[in-house]
Amino acid sequence: MHILLIEDDLDLGRALQGALRIEGFSSEWLRRAGDAPAQPDAATVDCVLLDLMLPDGTGFDLLARWRGAGVTVPIIVVTARGAVEDRVRGLDGGADDFLVKPFATAELVSRIRAVLRRGARQACERWTVGPLTIEPRRREALFAGRVLELSPREFQLLVELARDAGAVVPKGELAQRLEPLGDPVDFSAVEVHVSNLRRKLGIDCIRTVRGVGYMLEAR
Repeated sequence: MHILLIEDDLDLGRALQGALRIEGFSSEWLRRAGDAPAQPDAATVDCVLLDLMLPDGTGFDLLARWRGAGVTVPIIVVTARGAVEDRVRGLDGGADDFLVKPFATAELVSRIRAVLRRGARQACERWTVGPLTIEPRRREALFAGRVLELSPREFQLLVELARDAGAVVPKGELAQRLEPLGDPVDFSAVEVHVSNLRRKLGIDCIRTVRGVGYMLEAR
């Protein structure tokens, strides 16, 4: 899963990237509002960590612009501004969570997992999709109570399909999600990983929508 970090503090930025890496997240770090994308792409960005006080603008401006444009990517505000009016403005402006500095990185990671879990319509860290159980933090998956032996790439693909269980995920989007910081994974490689997952889960669990992508059955 990929995090977009917008934070101008050098020490904090480095520390957050290190903590995210340890937890299995990839990340991109930007230090200025002007370097932020016009619209974070939900196909490649799973969550934004947004500082409010940036050298060339405010996080409030970015938040308003993104939500006004219909961006649905989860956004967590991380800031030293802890006044009630700031928290209310951020949450009412579309932030999914608000965390005041200084904070423990463990709490931030927990909050990231919470907003990602809500986005996947899951109530706890143990995701359930029909007979399939996934624990993203432990990087473990079970099917009908049986532990699945999955490669890191197969597990990553399964998580991405489970996030949108019951909906078709375009093949191109999957290819980019599997390699958010580089060139998309080759389509033929995606097809091989899907084939391997079908062999381990059962052929009916992942449906191909010809010319579009794949869907993990939610029943």
